[in-house]
Amino acid sequence: MELRHLRYFITVAEELHFGKAATRLNMSQPPLSQQIRQLEEELGFPLLYRNKQHVKLTEAGKVFLEEARIAIAQVEQACLVAQKANQGLLGRLSIGFVGSSTYSVAPLLHRFLLHSPKINITLHQMKTANQLHALHEGSIHLGIVRTHIHSPNIVSEVICSEKFVAIFPEGHPMAQREALRMIDLENERFILTTRGSTYHDTVIHLCYQAGFSPNIALELPEILTIMAFVSQGMGVSIVPASFRHQQNKGIVYRELADVTSTLETYFVWRSEEKSKVLQEFIKLSKDNTILD
Repeated sequence: MELRHLRYFITVAEELHFGKAATRLNMSQPPLSQQIRQLEEELGFPLLYRNKQHVKLTEAGKVFLEEARIAIAQVEQACLVAQKANQGLLGRLSIGFVGSSTYSVAPLLHRFLLHSPKINITLHQMKTANQLHALHEGSIHLGIVRTHIHSPNIVSEVICSEKFVAIFPEGHPMAQREALRMIDLENERFILTTRGSTYHDTVIHLCYQAGFSPNIALELPEILTIMAFVSQGMGVSIVPASFRHQQNKGIVYRELADVTSTLETYFVWRSEEKSKVLQEFIKLSKDNTILD
């Protein structure tokens, strides 16, 4: 039994006329009659009563019609779902990300979910080394990091870059100034992420470029935690510009006129990864926008 047999039978059952059914199916009547007989022979019972004046469904034919419609609808649904999966519009995506990329990644995810609302995305905040391990194990499809990865079988591409801004507690003398340079922060107490992170090393490098070594008062695991401590007057910091979207009470953001360096966000994934969902996500994310 083939799907065409079901489609032919449904058309005949709806028309109750072989000639009209043949016209709808864009075929001649004799082959249609032959296909229906083959279907009945395979089933072992008649689906239709026929004479020269009338075509009627048997009781078995009425039941078979309803089930045939369900079967065709299920096949059509399966084809539609498979097509969407092949286009990367259906499925799941597991993503690892470093905390400093939170606000640069959020717009990408938002745009992708608007485009592909049926995708299930799972996010895991992880250090870069843990993301690489998870990629090799296959427990995540994509990693989002702040440094280029040189590793066999791993693809590493810049997706976006963003500027840096200085943050101060409200009432801080620097918060009253509009134009700042890095050297203006020479005597401030810095709050940074823990040593060894790409973000920590980047801020240290910016200070060295400006001609001073920062006075590090505190080291904390996450930028959001740093911002909370800055808001309490415990120091200042430098954060990716995208964190201005985090409207922390007690925080003032100021641009640094002499800092031209940007902080890049990289997508990393296994070169042999075949996920259509991942391919679609990467394609939509590649706008290379500099975030202000």
